[in-house]
Amino acid sequence: MANHSSSYPILCASFNQDTSYFAIGTRDGFKVFDSETGTLRYERAIGGFIIVEMLFSSSLLAIVGAGEQPSLSPRRLCLFNTTTGAALRELNFLTSVLAIRLNRKRLVVVLQEKTYIYDLNSLSILDTIDTVPNSKGLCAFSPSLDGCFLALPASTTRGSVLVYNVMELHSHCEIDAHRSPLAAIVFSPNGMYIATASEQGTIIRVHLISEATKSYSFRRGAYPSTIFSLSFGPSTQFPDVLVATSSSGSVHAFSLGLGMNQRSRRSSSFFGSIIPDSVNDVLDPAHHVLHNVVPAGVKSYAVIRKVDRVPDTSISESVAYRATVSIITYSGSFQEYTLIINQKNESSWRLERRFDLLTAISDNIISS
Repeated sequence: MANHSSSYPILCASFNQDTSYFAIGTRDGFKVFDSETGTLRYERAIGGFIIVEMLFSSSLLAIVGAGEQPSLSPRRLCLFNTTTGAALRELNFLTSVLAIRLNRKRLVVVLQEKTYIYDLNSLSILDTIDTVPNSKGLCAFSPSLDGCFLALPASTTRGSVLVYNVMELHSHCEIDAHRSPLAAIVFSPNGMYIATASEQGTIIRVHLISEATKSYSFRRGAYPSTIFSLSFGPSTQFPDVLVATSSSGSVHAFSLGLGMNQRSRRSSSFFGSIIPDSVNDVLDPAHHVLHNVVPAGVKSYAVIRKVDRVPDTSISESVAYRATVSIITYSGSFQEYTLIINQKNESSWRLERRFDLLTAISDNIISS
C-alpha cells in the first residue's frame, strides 16, 4: 500500500502473503520486520521507496523508488535479493509504477492505464490489461494458485470491479459493487470472496467470486469516511472476520460467520421476510469498533494475522473467535490488538503491543 503524500514519514507499508513479515518504505530506505516478534530483520538506507513487496518469507523483494534521486525512479521496478544485497533484475516503464503484487508464479505491475502480468521466473510478459485511469494504483490480488485472481477498477464513475484470472489469463467477471467509485478492495486468502468499499465509505460489501454475486454487506457508519484498508482473516475456508481502517481513526471488525448465521435466522422470521433484500442486506449487526486507534485522518493499514476458536465462557459448550489484528500507521507506529467475539456477538479489544517503526534497531540476523 503506497502513499504519495509528503505529510507522512512512512511512504508505503505491506504484509507478505501469509502476514508473517511486513515491510515499510521511508524517505531514507526500507525495512523488513518479523510480524510475530516485531523484530527488525532487514534494513537498507539508500533513498526513498514508495513500493516494497515481499514474496512470502523469501529473500526476494519487489521495490520501487520514490524518484528523489535518478537511480530510484518511480518508473523502475527492481527485484532485490536481501541475502546478497543486490538487484536481480530491473524492469523499466514509460509511466510510474503504482502497485506491485506477486506470488510464486506471477508478477503483477499496475500503472495508471495499463496492468502487466509477468511470469515471475522468466519475467516474460504474459498479458497486458488496458484499464480505466487508476491514479491510485488500486488493486487486489489473491496469491493462492488455486484461486489466483486480480481485481482492478472497471469504472471511474461507479464502483465496478474487474476480476481477472491471473493463472489462466482471462477476464473472470465484472462486479457492480457500489454506485460511487471504489476506494478499497481485497480478496479472501483462497480467492473465493472479495470485499469492496466505495469513496463514500459507509457500506462494505462482500461478494462470492464464483457467481459474481453479493453475499452480504456491512454498514461501517452513517457518515462518509475514507476507507484506507480492508483485510480478511487467514481462513482458507469461509472467512471468519473482515477488518477495515478509515480516516475516522477507528478500526472496524465484522464477524462474517456470525453475521451470516444471524441473517439466516432473521430471513426465516416474519420480520425478515417482509424487508426487501436491498434493505435487509445492510442490517447485519456483527460490527465491532475500536475507536481512536490513530488520530483522525492519519493513514493506517490493518491485517488479521490469526483467528483462533476458543471456548466461549458466556455460553456453555460454545466457542468464540479470537483474532490478532496488526495495525501500521503511516505516522510511524505498529500496534497489535486481540479481538474476542463470542456467540452473542459481544466483543472486547485488548492492546498487546505497540512500538515505533522508525526507531527500531536491527538484530543483524539478515541486515545489510
